[in-house]
Amino acid sequence: MLIAQREIAGRRQLLERVADARSRSDALFKIVRENFLYERPIPERHRIIFYVGHLEAFDWNLFHENVLGLKSFHPEFDRLFAFGIDPVGGGLPSDHPSDWPSLEAVRNYVSKIRAALDEKLVDGSLESYGQGRDGFPLGTLLNVAVEHRLMHVETLAYMLHQLPFDRKVYPGNSFHLATAPVAHRMIEIPAGAATLGLPRPVETFGWDNEYEAHAVHVPPFEIGQYEVTNEQFLEFMAAGGYETRAYWSDEDWTWKAAHAVSHPVFWTKAREGWSYRAMFEELPLPLDWPVYVSHAEAMAYAGWARKSLPTEEQWHRAAYGTAEESETNYPWGHEAPNKHFGNFDFVHWNPTPVNAFPAGRSAFGVHDLLGNGWEWTSTAFAPFPGFEPFPFYPGYSTNFFDGKHFVMKGGSPRTAACMLRPTFRNWFQAHYQYVYAGFRCVNHRS
Repeated sequence: MLIAQREIAGRRQLLERVADARSRSDALFKIVRENFLYERPIPERHRIIFYVGHLEAFDWNLFHENVLGLKSFHPEFDRLFAFGIDPVGGGLPSDHPSDWPSLEAVRNYVSKIRAALDEKLVDGSLESYGQGRDGFPLGTLLNVAVEHRLMHVETLAYMLHQLPFDRKVYPGNSFHLATAPVAHRMIEIPAGAATLGLPRPVETFGWDNEYEAHAVHVPPFEIGQYEVTNEQFLEFMAAGGYETRAYWSDEDWTWKAAHAVSHPVFWTKAREGWSYRAMFEELPLPLDWPVYVSHAEAMAYAGWARKSLPTEEQWHRAAYGTAEESETNYPWGHEAPNKHFGNFDFVHWNPTPVNAFPAGRSAFGVHDLLGNGWEWTSTAFAPFPGFEPFPFYPGYSTNFFDGKHFVMKGGSPRTAACMLRPTFRNWFQAHYQYVYAGFRCVNHRS
């Protein structure tokens, strides 16, 4: 009886998280002036209107027939809004605004889905859906719905970042932190184990690529105390970094030349020096913010600096390891994430100085590991031993085990706190510049 009561309480808490995630996505769409919801701010992505329908279509396709026994009322929209686009490599979409349904029709579709799902999940009997789907309980499916939406709240933020300022509504809560100058140095990390992945079974939710837990021995290395900043990246550019062939792989050099890439996509050339394209305004380049670049640009910088990008296990060891060989839940220890530990969970729209949150440093003294920008690793996204795809979402990870996507760790200003767990893995292709992602470098030691 007590176990059943805890399960019901846990599901109701998940439903509250569903409502909170909806409110975050609704608020994000409201920053776009309505006349521009059919814009495509990033060429490789769908138009904004797709995402208005996609978030609800995903939930509907996950739950309606297989879990809740509901019949589709608009199969065409269920298919139209089902899948996004993997940026880079698939060719640019060529649709026109007129190819999409009206905003009124999309909003009506969203409203009907929410009403239908809420009638069953919120107003109905949760006990009726205890079996979930494909052997997975309802709690797992609700977590999938919540985190899928929150991931899109983040990816939509960097997509809307590229929308001209006059097409957005400034919410009035953007501000900038000032700190002491950043004193960069390398931190020694002793040899030790890194425990990657989640064990089965476990009560903590994780996506299919987070399984299964395994320990990896990590030899000693040095890692940057802070992420590489805009100021450091300026030095790379001044040294001819974008023009020097030796710093780039063949594939990265070809991409750079074909797309005339000569600076980070968030930078714009100013009359004197560089400006930074923030979410709602253009600023003089903040030198102590982390630089946001593609994996290719990060690799080129590391080559110029005669360093490397960390592997996934090196990053994990620096973030969660201790001298006592134990591991922590977060870099700062075991306390749940809050605004004192880093720039995450939607508090800020833009980056902050890399030394702004000393309370968030790891046991080894490495700063800013969670939030303020995802961090590229040199590890190609691949399955852990024991990987099994979610049968209800088989392509979530497996479609990207192609050697062209690279693991990112950490989180950005727009990453939800629930996805700051040690096992969460993000990934993108090497030539995608728009994501809120920076990096730090490592030196290998014998």
